[in-house]
Amino acid sequence: QIDILEDPVIKNVIVLQTVLQEVRNRSAPVYKRIRDVIGNPEKHFYSFTNEHHRETYIEQEQGETSNDRNDRAIRVAVKWYNEHLKKIEDEEKIQVIFLTNDRTNKEKALEEGITAYTCEEYIKSLIANPELVDRLACVSDEGKEIESGKIIFPEHIPLSKLQQGIKSGIYLQGTYRASRDNYLEATVWVHGDVEENKEIIIQGLKHLNRAVHEDIVAVELLAKDEWVAPSSVVLQDDGQNEDDLENEEEKENILKTSVNKDMLRPTGKVVGIIKRNWRPFCGMLSKSQIKEARRHLFTPADRRIPRIRIETRQADTLEGQRIIVAIDGWPRNSRYPNGHFVKNLGSAGDKETETEVLLLEHDVPHQPFSQSVLSFLPKMPWSITEQDMKYREDLRHLYVCSVDPPGCTDIDDALHWREVENGNLEVGVHIADVSHFIRPGNALDEESAKRGTTVYLCEKRIDMVPELLSSNLCSLRSNVDRLAFSCIWEMNHKAEILKTRFTKSVINSKASLTYAEAQMRIDSAAMNDEITTSLRGLNKLAKILKKKRIDNGALTLSSPEVRFHMDSETHDPIDLQTKELKETNSMVEEFMLLANISVAQKIYNEFPEFALLRKHPAPPPSNYDILVKAAKSKNLEIKTDSAKALAESLDKAESPTFPYLNTLLRILATRCMMQAVYFCSGMDNDFHHYGLASPIYTHFTSPIRRYADIIVHRLLAVAIGADSTYPELTDKHKLADMCKNLNYRHKMAQYAQRASVAFHTQLFFKSKGVVNEDAYILFVRKNAVVVLIPKYGLEGTVFFEEKDKPTPRLDYNNEVPSLTVEDTTLHVFDKVKVNIMLDASNIQHQKIRMVLVEPKV
Repeated sequence: QIDILEDPVIKNVIVLQTVLQEVRNRSAPVYKRIRDVIGNPEKHFYSFTNEHHRETYIEQEQGETSNDRNDRAIRVAVKWYNEHLKKIEDEEKIQVIFLTNDRTNKEKALEEGITAYTCEEYIKSLIANPELVDRLACVSDEGKEIESGKIIFPEHIPLSKLQQGIKSGIYLQGTYRASRDNYLEATVWVHGDVEENKEIIIQGLKHLNRAVHEDIVAVELLAKDEWVAPSSVVLQDDGQNEDDLENEEEKENILKTSVNKDMLRPTGKVVGIIKRNWRPFCGMLSKSQIKEARRHLFTPADRRIPRIRIETRQADTLEGQRIIVAIDGWPRNSRYPNGHFVKNLGSAGDKETETEVLLLEHDVPHQPFSQSVLSFLPKMPWSITEQDMKYREDLRHLYVCSVDPPGCTDIDDALHWREVENGNLEVGVHIADVSHFIRPGNALDEESAKRGTTVYLCEKRIDMVPELLSSNLCSLRSNVDRLAFSCIWEMNHKAEILKTRFTKSVINSKASLTYAEAQMRIDSAAMNDEITTSLRGLNKLAKILKKKRIDNGALTLSSPEVRFHMDSETHDPIDLQTKELKETNSMVEEFMLLANISVAQKIYNEFPEFALLRKHPAPPPSNYDILVKAAKSKNLEIKTDSAKALAESLDKAESPTFPYLNTLLRILATRCMMQAVYFCSGMDNDFHHYGLASPIYTHFTSPIRRYADIIVHRLLAVAIGADSTYPELTDKHKLADMCKNLNYRHKMAQYAQRASVAFHTQLFFKSKGVVNEDAYILFVRKNAVVVLIPKYGLEGTVFFEEKDKPTPRLDYNNEVPSLTVEDTTLHVFDKVKVNIMLDASNIQHQKIRMVLVEPKV
């Protein structure tokens, strides 16, 4: 009942140590939430160490179970409090109420003259706060069964039996992944290293057996003659009517369409749940058709989560609102799980609300930093002390400058260039020394590690570290002293590195420039000051470095990144423009890549087992099929046997009559790539970074916004004797776990950023009405084409089957990539015209609709 306890109405509560220990054993997340409630001064929650208090401590009696002993300890403590509080003056009589959902404990308490209620009885007695009833978790699956209860699902096998079965190989354990497109189908990713059966298909309601996306489940494989193929049907659960199970069976038959034998995959059924991975879900209420009903279905925003049945009296006020609901359980005779209302986020479509939903749904930690985290920040006013200078070089005399996008306040990196006496050049990359301020293992460090990365939404930044560091003390602003970690090379004029050294330093940046300002200086004949001269020197070297990289086989893949111009008053998007890159973007990038590679080599040489590195695996050859076929349809050849071959054939793949084709091919090539990931060098043997064509790589240059870089800074500091080590830094299993979290957070941040762009794009088209634009076909599908609209950097799907219209004749050819609709054939890369408009018919899933206008179908 943690949602009840967190409600502001509930105050003045004593939580016994006996209870806290039990919560800690059962659920770490709930334990953390209850600790937070106790820590909130406005709630007046207290923990009482009854196990260490002379008058409330009790021994376990002979023949008494430890559970019974704990129940008795709780009753003893309640009685003691009753006596203890009697001593207060009579007019302030304080009544002690004992809340328990344990039936026998409650009965015994009442016999002993203690005032006791179940949580539900107590909450329902608070007449002034009827809304609290909605937040009650459904306690038992029994008793709450639906009256008409036909048993729908097979029983779950108990955990002890499951564990035996998994040991003996009767069952397989894995992560359950629901399908986004088809609610009657899922896959289970088997844990362990069985290569062949990584994935098991589950089809049909009974076989899915009440598992929810991301649960850890036990699966029994079906006999080979019952194996099925993944269905290509799109089925959304639109059922309002619960008893309509015949309809479900009809739908299940659609899945079993005839397929050829090679399509069949290992198929199984869920026999039990090993670990529920439920989180609070965002979504909307689908109000019951019955008047005055209290039972309603909740439809989650994430299509992979089933609908949830909740009881609420405030359905009228919750209509059209985004709300959060938690699942409590899923009885065998119920088509949907039971849950309860947690909180109202606000009106659907409202910008604040949708941003909140987006962050919650992508599991982005975004609550304000807690007091305990903030307590580890340096006290203001801050200045550099003698102690700070002990292991540092003073580089404040150098002409250092930073180059960033306009409006950037978290400046991670700065550069310098100068000629040295022997005629060579010295180049320095100076990175904010964040690890000086964030010490291992404190609350600030743990919070940053959990967040893993800063998340940039269209008009909001969710910082990884508190603002005092991210926008002030660690930001390398101009004309202030800042602590840095510097990587300094001596190079000749051919950009060959002669010497590399690393040092902690103090710098004083002489200029914070935008890319455009830096470009202007380089190009302006009138300017010849120190900063401009060094920018020219850097730019010259960067061009040589870039050419070397590309000759080496590095890929340059363009992606249509979009920036919104916001209205300064309303913050609504007014205009979209695709980002244009200046030479200076590339200049900064070259030196950052070089610094990352230099640092990767250094920490790997020093700590071959514990270096945190980044790799980018080469894609399996089949990934490139679509790219090769698409190019071939335009009589161009793309070679994919190595990154170098790919890069060179992309450079050659030009069409004089169709200049945009090359960009399209590069965008398509990007889609064939694998994700780059963090890993620990002692746990892996493939280090290669495919996209950069580098044998080793890491992240060092953005410690304000990536936690990986902080670890790399710590490793480097130990390697050069500028800081001390600590046990977790040289524990490869801990590092591997950390990499797992970092990869997850980066992936989620990327999805959240895309979702934010999608939402702002919808806002933009909402005010526009119907827009007619040029588009290019990127992919053809069986019943649709995916198009890219360069003007907006926007991608969308044009469907040719519509609900209430006759289906056109469709002929899909996988070899050419083409789709023929009636008499019109559409190929990949064809230029078409589409109408774009916002379809708001489904308020929860508003989407941009695209309709083909030319060629006319």
